[in-house]
Amino acid sequence: MRCAKLARIIGVLLVASALAACSTVKLAYNNLPEFSYWWLDGYLDFNGAQTPRVRDELAQLLAWHRQNELPKIVALLQQAQALAADDFTPAQACAMSDEIRARLVAVAEHAEPAATDLALSLGEAQLLQLERKYAKVNADYRKDWLDRSPERQQEKRYEQLLDRNQDFYGRLEPSQRELLKEQVARSSFDPHWVDGERRKRQQETLALLRRFQAEKTPPAEARAAVHAYVQRIATRPPGPAREQQQALLQEGCRNLAALHARTSASQREQAVRRLKDYERDLVELMASP
Repeated sequence: MRCAKLARIIGVLLVASALAACSTVKLAYNNLPEFSYWWLDGYLDFNGAQTPRVRDELAQLLAWHRQNELPKIVALLQQAQALAADDFTPAQACAMSDEIRARLVAVAEHAEPAATDLALSLGEAQLLQLERKYAKVNADYRKDWLDRSPERQQEKRYEQLLDRNQDFYGRLEPSQRELLKEQVARSSFDPHWVDGERRKRQQETLALLRRFQAEKTPPAEARAAVHAYVQRIATRPPGPAREQQQALLQEGCRNLAALHARTSASQREQAVRRLKDYERDLVELMASP
């Protein structure tokens, strides 16, 4: 698998759980090990020896996250409440994004030893399964995005952003919807670029795993390679890909600040309430055994 995949999917879901419907946060969080096991199994088709080990490692990762990371996510939610109550700048939005990314990286780094052990145990049949899964993911993305005309791509992007913002602020007013449409029309988001970058990472992952398999890489050397891989994903090296990634990030921060500036007092109150509800649920999770 992608060496950081085990950590990455957990990290994404853990942060996403703070943005899901309030009634589902605790249920989703507590079931992350089971959900994540089946998600990963779809990529790798675990064998009998790997299954109990992966399940145990996922449970340990969640326990670590509950104790060490949930308090930090609660603090982020508190910061977000303060921001949502008033106008904020693109720089403040990006600072919050950086904090979230740091929490994801922390999860990935904590999972590196377990991810390395799993990577070293993979057989050729499992790498072939991973290739097939990647091919399906790529085919689904092509159907969802690349086979659409530019106009249809913009429509899809708009609907995604509309749903996301209305889940947070409530129903957007016509002028707010128009602003969202304008932002999408001006966006540098390019699904072809996204597809190309994902395929590069897939090939890098497969090459790394096949090197482990062919060279019987010692655990210490493999762990160093996994760590380097995680760091490259977290902070891309200088070059066009990094510049595009940063441009998209800055664009997202500008767009979010601009839309928030157009929100009403009642919409901001709703946003703060949502964040407060998420905070309450995570505090309860922190106290759970």
